[in-house]
Amino acid sequence: MARKTKQQALETRQHLLDVAIRLFSQHGVAATSLADIAKAAGVTRGAIYWHFKNKSDLFNEIWALTESSIGDLEIEYWAKFPDDPLSVVRELLIYILRATVTDERRRLMTEIIFHKCEFVGELAVLQQARRELYLEGNERIESSLQRCIDAEVLPKNLRLSLAVTLLRSYITGLIENWLVAPDSFDLDGQAEDYVAILLEMFQNCPTLRASPH
Repeated sequence: MARKTKQQALETRQHLLDVAIRLFSQHGVAATSLADIAKAAGVTRGAIYWHFKNKSDLFNEIWALTESSIGDLEIEYWAKFPDDPLSVVRELLIYILRATVTDERRRLMTEIIFHKCEFVGELAVLQQARRELYLEGNERIESSLQRCIDAEVLPKNLRLSLAVTLLRSYITGLIENWLVAPDSFDLDGQAEDYVAILLEMFQNCPTLRASPH
């Protein structure tokens, strides 16, 4: 019975997260209350407070789940390409671009972060969490590119800090522009080309090479 109750609690929690994503996407985060989410999910307000302390806590949980899925996928790619770090980077970036189109949860969450969430008021506390996730992401990107440099599939004198900034800006820029006008270009179908262009820039762009001392 205890196992069933625990399972039911997990299912209710997931249902609340799914409903929250849908409502945040439709109405924006600021305009959506926990009471709105509880009503749409068919539970009491007390039930939603049993799972989440406040809206910031719920939003942070959605965000963390989205990020953890990328971490899990990165581990999977390293197992698949243990001696090919550039393929790990390539496949992960292609997945991120394509999943924005094909994975509804990821698309909605990305749309919410870019266009439907203001980190003010009760959500202001998430700004620091967002910064921490951003910096952690930069560290992971830098580590992945450094492995490519060590494997001699990227130039040894690659200006790593610039490459990290360019990679993040390039990928998020593509995603944000597609979210604004999905019919303007084929993000899913051309994901491999977009990633190839980025990696070719890392391999061949003279400005991304450090000057010898």
